[in-house]
Amino acid sequence: MSAMKFEESRLMQVLVAPIVSEKATMVADKSNTVTFKVLQSASKPEIKAAVELMFKVEVKGVSVVNTKGKSKRFGKSMGRRDNVRKAYVTLKPGQELNLGGEVA
Repeated sequence: MSAMKFEESRLMQVLVAPIVSEKATMVADKSNTVTFKVLQSASKPEIKAAVELMFKVEVKGVSVVNTKGKSKRFGKSMGRRDNVRKAYVTLKPGQELNLGGEVA
């Protein structure tokens, strides 16, 4: 486990949702990496600790991407989508994380 200790309640909130998209699936197949939507304030060590805690796997590394929200029209008014922070979590060889989305 990681040397730093985080509050378990905080770690449970760090991972917002798994990202299931064409790109995320391609990355997962190629390099044993899973993609998550995470809190804006989440740090890499926090994300690593959260994944290890929740899925009982060993994490090799974490890469983070901040995506700006797009401006969209909602009828007459302009609105904005939220900014998204994505985490690409690379697992150590031999480790597997099943999110239950596999279709044969």
